[in-house]
Amino acid sequence: MKNFDEEVKNILAAQKAFLQSGATLDIKFRRDALTRLFDKIEEMRTEIHAALYSDLRKSEFEAIETETSGVLEEILYMRKSLKKWAKPKRVGVHFNNMPAKGRIYPEPYGSALIFSAWNYPFQLALSPLIAAMAAGNCAVLKPASHASATAEVIKKLLDACFEPEYIATIIDGGGKAEMLLQNKFDYIFYTGGPDIGRKVMLAAAENLTPVTLELGGKSPCIVAEDADLNVTAKRLVWGKYLNAGQTCLAPDYLLVHEKIKQPLLDKMKEIIKQFYGEDTQKSTDYPRIINEHHFDRLSKLLENQEIFCGGKTDREDLYIEPTILAETAPESEVMQQEIFGPIMPVISWTDFDEVVNFINGRSKPLGMYYFSKAKAELNTLIEKTSAGAISVNDTITHFINASMPFGGVGESGMGAYHGKYGFETFSHFKPVMVKPTFIDIPMRYPPFAKKLKWLKKLCK
Repeated sequence: MKNFDEEVKNILAAQKAFLQSGATLDIKFRRDALTRLFDKIEEMRTEIHAALYSDLRKSEFEAIETETSGVLEEILYMRKSLKKWAKPKRVGVHFNNMPAKGRIYPEPYGSALIFSAWNYPFQLALSPLIAAMAAGNCAVLKPASHASATAEVIKKLLDACFEPEYIATIIDGGGKAEMLLQNKFDYIFYTGGPDIGRKVMLAAAENLTPVTLELGGKSPCIVAEDADLNVTAKRLVWGKYLNAGQTCLAPDYLLVHEKIKQPLLDKMKEIIKQFYGEDTQKSTDYPRIINEHHFDRLSKLLENQEIFCGGKTDREDLYIEPTILAETAPESEVMQQEIFGPIMPVISWTDFDEVVNFINGRSKPLGMYYFSKAKAELNTLIEKTSAGAISVNDTITHFINASMPFGGVGESGMGAYHGKYGFETFSHFKPVMVKPTFIDIPMRYPPFAKKLKWLKKLCK
């Protein structure tokens, strides 16, 4: 791997020289780069969708819905707003500094290292890269090796658009991620699980490199007694079994009022059949588990569980049927970790305080879902619980709002991106204060003996 280490050092040296040339500071350069990327994605859409099918058996509809369309929209949004965001902002100054002028200049950090995840391998690689480019950074992108077909397409796409002195793509495993972390980058953006996230933070600490971590967690879904059963069931089934449950924002477990538990589960079972047919394995709209390791992990979670519906598995096909568990014990293994698969545990409740206490007794989730018309309980959730985001009467779709930040809190992550928040994540906001010399107040200079009483009057 010595040659790889030298390759990375050469890339970083070239990126440093490119940054120092000032090329990426030019707004036209950034917009042109984003346009070039947009056009190439459009050109390679069929190839990208084929790679996503190869890796995860994603249908073309789901590939467009959850991968390519969001990336293209993010480019358009960035390109449209970039000039305004990058413009220096005037700010006030303290009266002790008068007369003076203050401005804040957004500037790129430098070379950003971006790790993406395998569950949405195209979108989770390109979205942070677009933000880094919009902010004027160079980048080294490490697509997820588990989604190898998509990683190859991403490299082909980016190599066709950019020289490695600007954007470099590193693929394959074999310890390359660890070796990348041994080098000094100016920013690190990681999407994945909390265990690797901790290792990324430790490596970043060696060089005091700022980090954004997009992780996950057990996102609860609360269904109150007054919820619309039909709409709730459809949106729950869609959000849970999208990408075969391999979504960091998927409703991880269901907290449902006991009065509507059975009607809701019956409706969800009905909706699963409506979406995927009598035999889900034959559906062209239902993806597969990424690999054998994750298939075995998920299959183990089904052991000793009372299954309400689903539960069929086929290791050779990497297929796990959309599954709903019956009443689930909070101490069971399926409730101890993020599921990241098509298994829905169910816990019933009668008192809303139970729900709040249950959520607060666990790590802060990336998302929280609440199905109800009751505003009082919603306000209680907003005020008394913490999550990366709360979505009311829907699941996952808040992710696509470019005007809202996306990110976790606590063990579900740190930092945020999307739209302006992505630009800000990859920018250092440099304050600049300009003072004239025609006024120079002598009070600030020693000796201080005769000036103390005046200072005390001024500084209360």
